[in-house]
Amino acid sequence: MRQFTIHHDGVTIPMARGGRGRPLVLCPGLNSTQADLRELTELLRRDHDVVTFDLRGHGLASAADRYSFEAFLSDLAAVLAGLESLGLPTAPVLVGYSLSADLAVHHASEHPDTVAGLVLIDGANPVPEPFITEADLPEFRAMWEDLATRQQARRGTARQVLLTAQEILDLNVEIDAMRSAILDRYRKIDRPISMIMSTLMAGDDGDARAARYNRNWRAGVERLVRDRPHISASWLDADHGLVFTHAPEIAQIIRSAQRPAGQATP
Repeated sequence: MRQFTIHHDGVTIPMARGGRGRPLVLCPGLNSTQADLRELTELLRRDHDVVTFDLRGHGLASAADRYSFEAFLSDLAAVLAGLESLGLPTAPVLVGYSLSADLAVHHASEHPDTVAGLVLIDGANPVPEPFITEADLPEFRAMWEDLATRQQARRGTARQVLLTAQEILDLNVEIDAMRSAILDRYRKIDRPISMIMSTLMAGDDGDARAARYNRNWRAGVERLVRDRPHISASWLDADHGLVFTHAPEIAQIIRSAQRPAGQATP
């Protein structure tokens, strides 16, 4: 993989490119880095010209003074603008995981000519109910405080995440609000869209709350496919970490030819 960087909005974004074939930009999600997606990157490089990068405050990217949805969206836009100097033969397919699935939908709805298609991995889901309610805030705050503590051990590495627990919580509340209106974004996109979703997004520990989250997750995808029947949805028996645990399956789905409109693969 060839390494290079771009600079925008006061941050430095590291990028890497390698492989051959159809151009593809692989976008990590919140609390993940391009180093975390190495297995999936290596699999996709066999038949794609793959570009990866780190979002601000993640991996080898520099820290920033703001970590909002719009700030991360500007990172994606800067990366795609930077590709113009690389001489890609065609617009790339955008593969976005989690937060970056949402970023991909927002970007494509505003700049459709810059992408050839979208592959959305466990994100950009128009769920009928918000995930983070007032009653859920203490649980989520505790979960992300624990995560931020564990991430201290990765500081100074290609897998570091510099966001605080409060910044992660604030961003997830913002994403929840974005998803309440994301159907309108999908309606503006005329490019092929495939979704790769987890059946157990919130895990499978028998907890009633996790079961509710999982039902809400599936209901969101079903709602989307009803509204936009040309979107294909594939399901993997996994939790939200599917990009780390099911990379070969995900790579195969991405390689596969377009399925019939609205078809959901078990």
